[in-house]
Amino acid sequence: MVLVGTRNPLNIGAAARALNNFGFRRLRLVNPYQVAYQEARSAVHAHEILESAEEYQTLADAVADCTLVVGTTSLGHRELQHPLRTLEYGGRLLRKHLVSGRVALLFGSEKFGLSNDDLSYCHWLVRIGTQGSMNLGQAVAVCMYELTRKAAAPKPEKRRPASADDLDRLTERLTEVLALSGYVHSAGTEAKIRRLVRRLDLPAHDAEVWLGMLRQIQWKLKREEPKR
Repeated sequence: MVLVGTRNPLNIGAAARALNNFGFRRLRLVNPYQVAYQEARSAVHAHEILESAEEYQTLADAVADCTLVVGTTSLGHRELQHPLRTLEYGGRLLRKHLVSGRVALLFGSEKFGLSNDDLSYCHWLVRIGTQGSMNLGQAVAVCMYELTRKAAAPKPEKRRPASADDLDRLTERLTEVLALSGYVHSAGTEAKIRRLVRRLDLPAHDAEVWLGMLRQIQWKLKREEPKR
């Protein structure tokens, strides 16, 4: 579980307790409000999880070793550019993926949720079907429950999915090639490309092949640039 920009110590503590109650152990925090984080370390029944929690400055670093990154979103009129799945269906996909890879489930700040830039690191999103909003601790508990529901053991996938770090390298290389080719590069172009790359659902081997092709294209374009 990855908490992004969390500010309330009660929410951090409640999220940690939810992990502990459902048998999960790994908590990562991206730019937590330090005062809240230090206060949350005294959370009842979650001390060990908070002591071993990992802090990151960027979301990219926090999910670099994950092969599936899923964001959470609440009800609202926000325009989403990702596949959106119910928690029940998304939970089945998450359980299946956990057999062969590492999954990151993202929760945004209490006030604003996940930003558009945060969402660009996600493969898809899940939403809890409630009539109103839930606080962070409740949302985490519901998601953890769904992940531990009894289900038939899925068969491991034959191919290893690309990690978030693989996809970031591919995004960076593709952005550089497009810039060299004259593609208009606006402030939001890289985030758009990052979303497109994640929707490809590439296995690790294919990601490396694409990187090799893009490196060759980039080398060729640089050679053909007019000398000044």
